Amino acid sequence: MALKIKRIYEPAEIGDGRRFFVERLWPRGFKKEAAKIEAWLKEVAPSTELRRWYAHDLARWEEFTQRYRAELEACPSAWQFLLEAAEKGDVTLLYSARDIEHNSALVLRDFLMHNLEIRAGNRGD
Repeated sequence: MALKIKRIYEPAEIGDGRRFFVERLWPRGFKKEAAKIEAWLKEVAPSTELRRWYAHDLARWEEFTQRYRAELEACPSAWQFLLEAAEKGDVTLLYSARDIEHNSALVLRDFLMHNLEIRAGNRGD
């Protein structure tokens, strides 16, 4: 089981497993058929308000991360499916941001990994 992130513009690979696009907005000029995704999960992405507030301002990155995690905590129905998919096999979270070190998919992946560890601990794995 692996939980990975990848830019949607990168080609699909066998090792990607199940591929999910986890942004609210579809990237301009990119055809949905080319993405080879299982689903577009808009509801797991940061809210429009949070995305606009952040505006890719790195000075706001830490607070963005905290606010996004709070949004995720408040809506487990948005990410529970991803957690279950990751428990069964490889999952790749796809994003469109140019910044590979500061994007919501990184926050989501870390959040899901934390919750996977909690679940495994509760089961005694």
